[in-house]
Amino acid sequence: MAFGRGGKMDGRRPSSSSSAFCTTTTVVVFVALCLVGAWMMTSSTVFPLEISSNKKPAVVKQQPAPVNFGASQEAPSGNAGEGSEKFEDTDNNDATVPEEPNNKDAPEEEKFAEKPEEKPEEKEPEVPTEKAETKDMFDDANGKSEGRSDDLKNDGDGEKNGEKKGDEITNESEDEKPDVESKDDQEEKPEGDVTQEEQPQIEEKVEENGEKDQSSNSNEVFPDGAQSELLKESNTQNGSFPTQAAESKNEKEVQASSKSSGDATSYTWKLCNSSASTDYIPCLDNEKAIKKLRTTKHYEHRERHCPEEPPTCLVPLPEGYKRPVEWPKSRDKVWYNNVPHTRLAEYKGHQNWVKVSGDYLLFPGGGTQFKNGALHYIDTIQQALPDIAWGKRSRVILDVGCGVASFGGYMFDRDVLTMSFAPKDEHEAQVQFALERGIPAISAVMGTKRLPYPSRVFDVIHCARCRVPWHIEGGMLLLELNRLLRPGGYFVWSATPVYQKLPEDVEIWNAMSTLTKSMCWKMVTKTKDKLNQVGMVIFQKPMDNVCYEKRSENNPPLCKESDDADAAWNVPLEACMHKLPVGSKVRGSKWPEFWPQRLEKTPFFIDGSKVGVYGKPANEDFEADNAHWKRVVSKSYVNGMGIDWSKVRNVMDMRAVYGGFAAALRDQKVWVMNIVPIDSPDTLPIIYERGLFGMYHDWCESFSTYPRTYDLLHADHLFSKLKKRCKLTAVFAEVDRVLRPQGKLIVRDTADTINELESMAKSLQWEVRMTYTKGNEGLLCVEKSMWRPKELDAST
Repeated sequence: MAFGRGGKMDGRRPSSSSSAFCTTTTVVVFVALCLVGAWMMTSSTVFPLEISSNKKPAVVKQQPAPVNFGASQEAPSGNAGEGSEKFEDTDNNDATVPEEPNNKDAPEEEKFAEKPEEKPEEKEPEVPTEKAETKDMFDDANGKSEGRSDDLKNDGDGEKNGEKKGDEITNESEDEKPDVESKDDQEEKPEGDVTQEEQPQIEEKVEENGEKDQSSNSNEVFPDGAQSELLKESNTQNGSFPTQAAESKNEKEVQASSKSSGDATSYTWKLCNSSASTDYIPCLDNEKAIKKLRTTKHYEHRERHCPEEPPTCLVPLPEGYKRPVEWPKSRDKVWYNNVPHTRLAEYKGHQNWVKVSGDYLLFPGGGTQFKNGALHYIDTIQQALPDIAWGKRSRVILDVGCGVASFGGYMFDRDVLTMSFAPKDEHEAQVQFALERGIPAISAVMGTKRLPYPSRVFDVIHCARCRVPWHIEGGMLLLELNRLLRPGGYFVWSATPVYQKLPEDVEIWNAMSTLTKSMCWKMVTKTKDKLNQVGMVIFQKPMDNVCYEKRSENNPPLCKESDDADAAWNVPLEACMHKLPVGSKVRGSKWPEFWPQRLEKTPFFIDGSKVGVYGKPANEDFEADNAHWKRVVSKSYVNGMGIDWSKVRNVMDMRAVYGGFAAALRDQKVWVMNIVPIDSPDTLPIIYERGLFGMYHDWCESFSTYPRTYDLLHADHLFSKLKKRCKLTAVFAEVDRVLRPQGKLIVRDTADTINELESMAKSLQWEVRMTYTKGNEGLLCVEKSMWRPKELDAST
């Protein structure tokens, strides 16, 4: 360009006596134009580098290789498995996936540290059309987008530094291209060699940052190619695990397929007008269905009766609602306005359950059976039966008729996780109190259906003064506990029939003694707490079928061979006992590893002979899933999203698989409710084997909890599956109901689902803290607003 201009100017030089002067002027102008032209040519290559070079380039050169990248720095992973999801992790430590050797000697950080002018220029490979049209979106309300961009850029060794900004992390068009080639291109490509397409500035930063800030702010969001199959079971049919829906005989017909509109302007919300008001639980407050019940003899009116059409309304906030008191202070007191109920304090005040004091509700830690404190009561059980070994042998407990769940709240001090439940009844808001305190609990009743848990999973079942008629109707309710109790597990019963001599108590005691003996339960101890003046008895379930075979009478009868003990969704109760497992490789045939070893150890009944959820041999599947969620949680969720984990206590994984997400949060002061949807592989027994807990649920229905009871909800590829069965607006309304104001929702799902959920969140004036889509996958983190949208103020 410069030479051309110079030529034209030479052709117009005048012939005069001043030619010498003109010649000199022409030379000067010519040289100046050459310099300008050279600057313009070079600036087009360097400009993107200059945009993002304000991120302390000196730090890049000094940046050591991230420790967690281990093998992936030298040997990138192989191609993602056929049919596996293209939603990728940041690094690859999965030893179970074969890796291709890397012929590069220098670490990737050294390549980034080289000066652009010292690298040979290479022409960028042509990008397929669908890639070029794909759009990267990354938005962080916390102002940390650069740090997170680091992490998102390094979504696997297969991504090339010089590719177009709209490129997928590992999309289908790249499946046939080895990751090692992608990494070679990335290392050899000059930093300034970028396509001339117009791209958002934040995308320039993502590409330029590379791995610059991995050690200081390594926030993993996406798995790499080797881990991509860990997020979507597209390459298998649930492995060797059947679904809960298939196991359960009476689950409802799946709803007709329907897809929600993604248009944000189409979302209109109104407040629920239920008589339950701020405490509305759709499946427990369905007055229309309850009025049609023929009988309430078995507490049918306290069971789930979900509306035919899931509600899309929003539950109003209580007047004067405040952010909940943080754990562990919340165990002792909560804001009165958050749970403005006094009936329980008046009714049970003399029993040390709950008291009103100014702006707070106080929980002294007592109860009917432990007036001198729950810890003393818990230690009394340990002294009566040392083999119970709280926090070692006994880790996962079921507390029946929990009250305000002080037992479960103080069990945390003994490293024990307690699943507490009680009905929504005249003991007003007892489960709501428990959840507001930061203690696990659900609203449920032992009525006509099985509880939503698999068989043989609880180490201990506890019942303190629970007025459950265990002995009636063939012992049906106690036999349900027998289904849930692990072989060799204990049933702790502290109730008046154990230690009082009133005629009614004596009658119940005699009936219970006969029933438990016929069930082959062994009474291991019966004692009385002199301080509290209450007694308790502890029974143990047998480990094998020897006693069953020796019984003179088949009463209670053994269940039919066709009766699946793990079927638990809408399955009627039966007065029968299931045989105990036979064989060394069958779940329940032996006790799990002591806590905490059982959390990380692959359960003994999972081996290579079975296919896992993600298509690998089950044991490898489990280990890879565990490693994957450790990376995601440590690099992204804990440090990369701006979440203040000191304000997070109640957490729910809406689609747990092996419990890896919950296990990765072990060091946080949280508890996680692991939900296995009924149409997902039935991996819930594995979660319990690890010393974690959860339950079955159908997300096309409302969850059995009070509004505003969870601080954080996590959903990994759940909503895209639900769109095939139910309306996404109803599911999001349920999310809004369950989530506390200022609570967080983290979603990993398909890009279109992420966009749809983001639109819904914005329509409710939620804060979008982070959104990222790349190819057909994405991540969303939103925070629920503390206030309702203004247009709802006048709604009914």
